[in-house]
Order: sequence, then C-alpha cells, then structure tokens
Amino acid sequence: MPYKSREELPDNVKGVLPPHAQSIYKEAFNSAWEQYADPEDRRGDSSREETAHAVAWSAVKEKYEKGDDDRWHPKS
Repeated sequence: MPYKSREELPDNVKGVLPPHAQSIYKEAFNSAWEQYADPEDRRGDSSREETAHAVAWSAVKEKYEKGDDDRWHPKS
C-alpha cells in the first residue's frame, strides 16, 4: 500500500535511513506500487509489495551508501 508520509514507512526503514533517504524510499515505493500493479510486469513470483520495496531500496542505494558505522550516508 502506498505511503502518504515518511511517518508511515516501516520501522526498519525509518530506523536506519536519514530523512532525505526516507523521502527517496517513499517516492520510489509509491511509483513502483503503481508501475508493477500487474503481476506480469514483475519478476518471478514476487508480490507487488515485495517488488515495490526492492525498487525503493535500489533508489536509495543510488544516492546513499551504508558506512562502516552501519549508518546510511550520502554518496560523495
């Protein structure tokens, strides 16, 4: 289900990502939720939600990376 605000994101996302990365995650998730509504558009037998979460993490990883301190930092 799409997220209306960052506050609605799962705890495992809110707890590890800085606010800007959370916004990227939310927007990517919502976009993928719409784009992959049809099961034929998804890979394998992934659910719509699994696919949207995978797309969202990929979007975050384009701009952020996990540091040695286990925190996410903007890529330089």
